[in-house]
Amino acid sequence: MNESRFNPDELAAQTMAGGGPRGGGGIRDFMPDQHRQFFAQLSYIFIGAVDAAGWPLATLLWGPPGFVQSTGPVTLHIAALPDSGDPAAQALAPDREIGILGIDFSTRRRNRANGHITSRAAGGIDVAVSQSFGNCPQYIQRRVIASPQLDVAVPESSPVEPFMHLDEAAQATIRRADTFFVASRSRAGKGAAYGADISHRGGRPGFVRVDGDELTIPDFRGNQYFNTLGNLSAEPRASLLFVDFETGDLLQLQGRAQVDWNAAASEQVAGAERLWRFRAVRGWRRKAASPLRWDFIDYSPPTVHTGVWRVGELLRN
Repeated sequence: MNESRFNPDELAAQTMAGGGPRGGGGIRDFMPDQHRQFFAQLSYIFIGAVDAAGWPLATLLWGPPGFVQSTGPVTLHIAALPDSGDPAAQALAPDREIGILGIDFSTRRRNRANGHITSRAAGGIDVAVSQSFGNCPQYIQRRVIASPQLDVAVPESSPVEPFMHLDEAAQATIRRADTFFVASRSRAGKGAAYGADISHRGGRPGFVRVDGDELTIPDFRGNQYFNTLGNLSAEPRASLLFVDFETGDLLQLQGRAQVDWNAAASEQVAGAERLWRFRAVRGWRRKAASPLRWDFIDYSPPTVHTGVWRVGELLRN
């Protein structure tokens, strides 16, 4: 693996974890044909944007299959924009960093593309891709889109409920989630390894611990790239997105994260290698913001072997 594919904080995180990825290949400075074709098949993608104050924002975009098109090995056109109720509505602007996650829940396949926005028009955005790579299918719960889905009428501006603290409804959404998405960004720097990113996290319902405004998240074994944890080690600002797959409700959070590299932390939850904590500072609840509805099929086999937080369990220091 060429170390230039990683920024210094990702490399430091790999060292803290006891080693980085094995083997070669992986992260490219272009999209291979199979990645370009994969994006074109999707009817939804997850976006890691950056707002005017430099905070990451995680959101969901959708459209008929083909709404994402690759016009070349390093370019993507996304024929969709956030509605005006989305806190990320103004974040998708030219010259801003962007992380893109394409994921097919029905097959557990996912690919990522990071880069920057080159232009924005009424019909969508164009992206220059600087990094492209696939991820393993671990911890992705299988779901299929229920019909009808994209035919459901969605208002141009979905109702939004902003809040500063996690209320009971937000906490309940998080506790029952088996999936969420985290947007992060590196510290400032030049090169393809710097910029915004968005990644997937999965586990059994209850794998995210909620203590008021603080969430504690087990980090299960993955691809050893440590894109997210490397970013968070140097730039703690992050954004989480929780999707209610049955109702289309979206819960978007911004907050600060801290990685716990203490080996004893992994003893808290079965399968965890470490923990990280996220303290929410603001959030937005958008009911039925997405027209997509999914039917659950099954948990990923690795998910079944992971643990959850027991009710009333106290964290050991």
